[in-house]
Order: sequence, then structure tokens, then C-alpha cells
Amino acid sequence: MSAVEVVTEQADVVVVGGGPGGSTVATLIARRGHRVVLLERETFPRYQIGESLLPATVHGICRLLGVTEEMEQAKFTVKRGGSFRWGTNPQPWNFLFAFAPELSGPTSYAYQVERMKFDDILLRNAAKHGVDVRENSAVNEILGDDERVRGVRYTDPGGVVREIHARFVVDASGNRSRIHQNVRGERLYSDFFRNIALFGYFEGGKRLPAPDSGNILCAAFDEGWIWYIPLSDTLTSVGAVISREHAAKLQGDQEEALRGFIDRCEIVKGFLSDATRVTEGTYGEIRTRKDYSYTNSTFWRPGMLLVGDAACFIDPVFSTGVHLATYSGLLAARSINTVLAGGSSEERVFTEFEGRYRREYRVFYEFLSAFYDMQSTEESYFWKARKVTNFNASDIEAFATLVGGVHSGETALVDGFRASSEKLADAIEKTGTMQTPSGERMHHLFGTPVVREVMTEMNAIQVRGVQGEAARELPLLEDGLVPSADGLGWAEPANVA
Repeated sequence: MSAVEVVTEQADVVVVGGGPGGSTVATLIARRGHRVVLLERETFPRYQIGESLLPATVHGICRLLGVTEEMEQAKFTVKRGGSFRWGTNPQPWNFLFAFAPELSGPTSYAYQVERMKFDDILLRNAAKHGVDVRENSAVNEILGDDERVRGVRYTDPGGVVREIHARFVVDASGNRSRIHQNVRGERLYSDFFRNIALFGYFEGGKRLPAPDSGNILCAAFDEGWIWYIPLSDTLTSVGAVISREHAAKLQGDQEEALRGFIDRCEIVKGFLSDATRVTEGTYGEIRTRKDYSYTNSTFWRPGMLLVGDAACFIDPVFSTGVHLATYSGLLAARSINTVLAGGSSEERVFTEFEGRYRREYRVFYEFLSAFYDMQSTEESYFWKARKVTNFNASDIEAFATLVGGVHSGETALVDGFRASSEKLADAIEKTGTMQTPSGERMHHLFGTPVVREVMTEMNAIQVRGVQGEAARELPLLEDGLVPSADGLGWAEPANVA
């Protein structure tokens, strides 16, 4: 074989990147019987930031992927909501996912996950479903012409340059890759969320009182806020998010800088009073990430789509990264499956893909913009959630619906939830009651026992999911499409039985 010879092959779809977005789209396309090759430049398991999941991911997407049992066996830390020291209230307060009608019941929880383990579960699951997973395979070039993208050129683990010609290429390669430029759009950075994150890992940090011990804690201080994520009984991810105007404080010793931010945040300082920072192994490095809030001007061109961080990212405060990645993977799979089956044009289905994806991004962006007003009271946050989701529901329900990742009403995101008064006992056993110090403060804020009221409601979305009527969903967008009967494609509303 000469040095210039390139090995070529054919596939229906090439997915670049093996993270949650890439694994999701690859699996759901392969389930329709198509040939999918997934190229991942690293070897899993590998480190990745982003450890706090939403219920929509755990009980919606993961159920659709068929990894529910593996997730349970992994013994990830259970979180039933979030805890905040934010706004004008000096004391931490809670929200529970159980406040949302779509999330009430025994599945009103999510997980804190080590991404090394979580991502590996999803990637191995893709291979089980027939995806040709190739690790240590770096994509060098996207192949195409003025009309469309037609494949990729990559280097395999043995150093051999190969080409895969395919109907579609999905870029799920994350925020640092430049492959996204091949959709011929522009990456637009947020003027509002021009932030920098500095983070590390600690052993021996304290926990909130049970049953809130698995909650993510977000605590504001003068220059920004700190996340505190309990990954296990002893391991905690701690990160400071500050605006760019304070970037000079990160110069020099980063450990000293992180400690300085922690010292100015009393609740986190107290939680870490007996803890030690991990200094060896995978979690031994202090890391930074900056200018991470952005969106691309377009998410697709003929033959190519962007999913996950390749397309957009907002902010870590409500753990939306993996949610947007897996949700966009589902939308992309539906679109590609529909075209490969001859069911519709690329223009029609990719417009649906981008419309739903941008809608999800925009709602979180609007709400987070309001949430960052640290002088606001908690009530105003919930009011904002109600406004942007356009729900006829109590403020706290709207808040929980939004941050649980199910405000879109997509059956695929809530099909795994069960909501009825009969499930209240199961829910309490799994997620605990509101009779905790932070829970009592939430009662004080809203004056009524919201959780019990929510548990008795039969939300229409859940009814469709429980009764197997997902195909009867209404279009989410004006003149839009609806999911096919199996949830893996799109259909015109009039064509769904």
C-alpha cells in the first residue's frame, strides 16, 4: 500500500464523537437498521466535565436507549432536586423535581454521575445496538462539495488514513472541535454569559442533611457562584463560575485562586472544612473552561447536523449540558431516520430538528438570564420560569418542570414517569418527604403543601406515555411534525394513526 493510498468504505451515517449526544443519535439510528459508524478520538472511559443529570435524561432518553438497568447498577448518587444559596435569602433553599406534574411519582429523581462511567455506559450500549464504534480514531477532514457533506476522512488507531462516504455526518465532537465550521455557520458567543469556570475535586466534603444529601448545591458569592456536586459518599466536584471581568484573579496559582473563591462562600467553605483536594489521578488536576456560552448560527446543512456542545451550550447552573446533548441526539436521529426511510425531505425534517433544539436552548437561556440576577428573591425566579414556559401552573411547578428538562412536553422525555396519587407512597420512599429544614423553607415560601397536590394530578403528557399513546402528540412548532409511532422518526400530524 502506497503512502498516499486511502482506504474507503460506505455507511449510512457517520457520527463524530462518542459522548452522550453522539452515543444517543448513533444508537437510535442503528435501531432502525441503518449502518452507523461512530468515530471517537479518545479511548473510553475518559475524563469529561459535567456530572449532574436531569430527570428527563435519566427516565426519558436513557429509558429510550435501554440503559435504565445499567444506570441503576452503577449506583450513581441519587439527587431529588437542587439546593441554592442564592438571591436575597441568606439561607439555602430547595426545589424538588417532584414539584413538576410530569416528574411526580417514584421517578422524581436524577443522578449525579462521574462522566467517565456514564459516557462509557452509553457508548458500550451503542455498540450493543449495532453501532460500529471505533475509538482512538481522529477525524481529519469533512468531505463534501457545494451541494452537501458526503463523508469524513480519519486516521485509525494504526495510523492508516481512511475515508467513509455516507449519506449523513453528525458532529457530536464537543465544544473544542472545529468540525462544526463545516455547516458554514458562525459560532456566536453570549454577551451575557461571558464566564469562566475554575474547578477541582475534593475528598471528605460534608453533605446536606438526608434526604437532600445527593442534591447539587449552588451558592452565590460576590464575584459569581460555586457548584458543589456530591459524586459519591466522599468525592465532590467543586467549581467556581465567575465573570470575565474577574479573570485576572485566575492568574498564577490556580489552587490558591480556587481556595480564595471558596473562602468567600461561607456555606461551601464550611462543607469543605475537613476535606482535602484530590491531587493525583484523573481528578487530580484543577481545570478551567472559559467563553463556554454560545450557539451556532445554523445547526445543519445538507448532509450534516450538529448536536450537543458542537451546536450550543449555555451555563452549568441547572445542569443543561447533557440534557441538551441527548435531546438533540434524539431529534437528529428522528430526522435522519425519516429521510433514510424516504418519509420526508431533509429541509422539512432538519427544520423541525433545529426548531425544537433552538426552542429548548432559548427557554433555558431566557430563564438563566433572569436567574443570574442575584439580588432577586426566589419567587421571581419561579415567576420567570412560568413566563417562559407558558404554563398554566403554579410558579413552583413551572420552575421544577423547566429545570427537570421536561417543559417541552416531549413524550419521549417523560414516558418513563408515572404520576398518580396511588404512587405517592412510592415517591416518598424513593425521594423522601418535604420535612427537612430546606424543604420547610420551601413550604414557607409558597405557603401550601405543593408536592402532595402535584402528586394527585394526571398530567396529559404522562397519560399518553403510560397508555402508549405517544403517537398522538400535537406538533410542538407551528406547521411542525410529530414523532412517529415508535418515537424514532417524524411524521405529518395527519399521517399518524
